[in-house]
Amino acid sequence: MTTPQLLSVSLVAVMMAAFLWGRLRYDIVAMLALLAGVAIGIIPAGEAFKGFSDDIVIIVGSALVLSAAVARSRVIERGLTRIMPLLGSTQAQVVLLVLAVAVMSAIIKNIGALAMMLPIAYQLARKGGRSPSVFLMPMAFASLLGGIVTLVGTSPNVIVARVRAELGGEPFSMFDFTPVGIVVALAGCAFLAVGYRLLPQDRRGAVSLDQAIDIKDYVTEAEIGPKSTLAGKTVADLKALGGGELQIVAILRDERRLQAPLPDASLKAGDTLLLRGDAAVLERVVAEGELDLDGQHRPTEKEDALDPDQVSEAIIGPNSVLIGQSAGDIGLHARFGVNMIAISRSGERFTQRLRDIRLRAGDIIVIQGDEKQLPEKLMELGLLPLADRVVSLGSTRKAVMTVSIVLAAVVVLAAGLAPVPLTFFAAAVLLITLRCLPLREAYSSIDAPILLMLAALIPVSDTLRSTGATDVFAGWLAQVGAGLPGWGAVALMIAAAMAVTPFLNNAATVLVMAPIGAGFAAKLGYNPDAFLMAVAIGAACDFLTPIGHQCNTLVMGPGGYKFSDYPRLGAPLSLIVLLVAVPMILLVWPLQAG
Repeated sequence: MTTPQLLSVSLVAVMMAAFLWGRLRYDIVAMLALLAGVAIGIIPAGEAFKGFSDDIVIIVGSALVLSAAVARSRVIERGLTRIMPLLGSTQAQVVLLVLAVAVMSAIIKNIGALAMMLPIAYQLARKGGRSPSVFLMPMAFASLLGGIVTLVGTSPNVIVARVRAELGGEPFSMFDFTPVGIVVALAGCAFLAVGYRLLPQDRRGAVSLDQAIDIKDYVTEAEIGPKSTLAGKTVADLKALGGGELQIVAILRDERRLQAPLPDASLKAGDTLLLRGDAAVLERVVAEGELDLDGQHRPTEKEDALDPDQVSEAIIGPNSVLIGQSAGDIGLHARFGVNMIAISRSGERFTQRLRDIRLRAGDIIVIQGDEKQLPEKLMELGLLPLADRVVSLGSTRKAVMTVSIVLAAVVVLAAGLAPVPLTFFAAAVLLITLRCLPLREAYSSIDAPILLMLAALIPVSDTLRSTGATDVFAGWLAQVGAGLPGWGAVALMIAAAMAVTPFLNNAATVLVMAPIGAGFAAKLGYNPDAFLMAVAIGAACDFLTPIGHQCNTLVMGPGGYKFSDYPRLGAPLSLIVLLVAVPMILLVWPLQAG
């Protein structure tokens, strides 16, 4: 390899290692890689920012606005809410949830589709007296499957379309992905409809949404007030209220911390208790002990104190402003007028005070605030409510307008009347102009870290092509694939993308792998379209880890899943995708262009 090739490969390798390290956010990593590429001379300074003017940024940004508008309209939720009570069996409910999420993910961002359906899944779990873990992982996987059906269903499809255009052809259109994608998605959903039984039955998440504290192993903070029945009693008396199932993590008294106090330790008015336990236990102790939950009497307005019944359970979404912050650091009450009164995180036991816990995506928290403002505060904080919304955020007229504009955009694209970037940009502007989506929500829906990462990675990934490193990798793959039949080469490409994407953002995977796939096809004398499709499907189908895709991360805490649960359902699903996708790609995109 030449020096520029070695520099390009080294830059990409270091970037991938930084992604895996996880200490820096992916957009920061991408921007540092861009600056490093300029510094070592493999990215011309005049081309450093060409990614910001790329159509990908416009398509993805506009699609996010459309996704937010559809989510706000709640059209699909309203329809499904009426159907769900008619489904009696668990399997029928899994089938409908999985199909609904998959269909929605073909139109809107898959993380948005999944978030919209979470409240419905929890309501079904509550009514059936079962764990939501039955529904959540199949729904997350279905959202990934649905994304491969259309151009805008997932970022990898948009990037692959761009690579095809760079090769001298036309970019893939809106529905070029559909023939292969819909068959793969249906096959995957069919497996999920029965495969959910592979998940362990002992996983416990939230099954009740009617209480403020309703998830196993919550940690909450309560104060012994002057009227509390526990004032003057002992830790043993407190444990007795919990029936032996309550854990006293610590007692905070006069700036002192009594860790794991002994049973004969006395309790005093003004003590703050850090308590851990199951839902019913915590509720019983707080009620019978007449304890005050942390912050419940803290005013949110000048005159009014918080009503302790005005609470909402929510998951910290992947773009929440709370990620990496503690309630104390961000000034949750002072800035947003809400209090955090409990938190749960799968597989972790907290010993810190609530206000000191660093929050992560996927954490489940109980937020308390003014009833009228709480839905808006949850949206502002990037929190996904687990209970059904208290108020509808959009009128029927605006919902009809939203659906009409989105359908019109799809028709325009299907008829080839306008290019994808212009069509989606126009639809986004119309939705904002007609107030189907408030301007503030439109801007907040645009995922700036993703757009910045894409814009920065485009010139970085292009160095592999411009230096000729792509041809080198393609040559190595061709040596491996020379002895394989055509279908084997396509399967190798899908498997390679599947192997990489759990450790990288799927968009980054495609930016690196798509040019290599095209070069691999050229070395073998095949049509590159089949290999580009293989990369897109492989990169979008990450079913093996909770960290490779936001949808997988989002359901880990609420479903009570362990890391090892993902391959139990994801490994056979990955095999099914591979077995179905290869013949479909060869059928729709022949290896020999004709």
